[in-house]
Amino acid sequence: MNALIRMRLAGFLRTGRAIAPLLAGLVTLGILYGGGRSQPAEAYGVSAVVLFPVIAWQTKILLDVEPDVQRRLAQVAVGVSRERLAGLLAASVAALVTVGVGMLFPWLVGGVSGPVEPGDRSIPVGLALGLWAHLLAVPAAVALGAMASRASVGGAGYGVAVLALGGVGAVVLGLSGSVAPWLAPPIMAAARATGGDAAALSLLGLTMWALAWSAAVVGGYLWRRRARG
Repeated sequence: MNALIRMRLAGFLRTGRAIAPLLAGLVTLGILYGGGRSQPAEAYGVSAVVLFPVIAWQTKILLDVEPDVQRRLAQVAVGVSRERLAGLLAASVAALVTVGVGMLFPWLVGGVSGPVEPGDRSIPVGLALGLWAHLLAVPAAVALGAMASRASVGGAGYGVAVLALGGVGAVVLGLSGSVAPWLAPPIMAAARATGGDAAALSLLGLTMWALAWSAAVVGGYLWRRRARG
């Protein structure tokens, strides 16, 4: 299975398909941090929100690189379950690279402010909360991208619709006072938590929420794959 993961990542890179989401992420981050400096926790919370649709799109592109016939051959070689798991793991590896770029980028462009006085711990705390917010978005974004992949929905139009609905829905349903916040991953709630006083219990609750939402969407993806053969 490791060989299959490496093959899919290699195909994603060598075909140049990785360039589009990378540029989209850099442009989005450039716009985000172009307005001036902010505290790390607050900046990273918003960064996780804007990278969510980028990672989902990146996942769809990665999973769509492999031709359908090659995917069926992979199922014969390693088994159906391992083939599908390999795709999700390859997308997760690519997502973690994007998270690394998102964590490093603001320091390169001066988008975050440093300690305001000796002993100020806003930087390490902000880094920890920012990493948590980004990692929280990864499983949900990978799950959404997998659901939008060609192997799951078939036509490209359906995939774009799933991405658009999931990306917009995550923001709209995540707003304060939403009537059904549980329908979306808690990326907006995580951004609010990083911008205020984040209690450990609330962070744990948001993490469990994100994992449960991601598991439900991945379950839907696997069901779609099974239904489509």
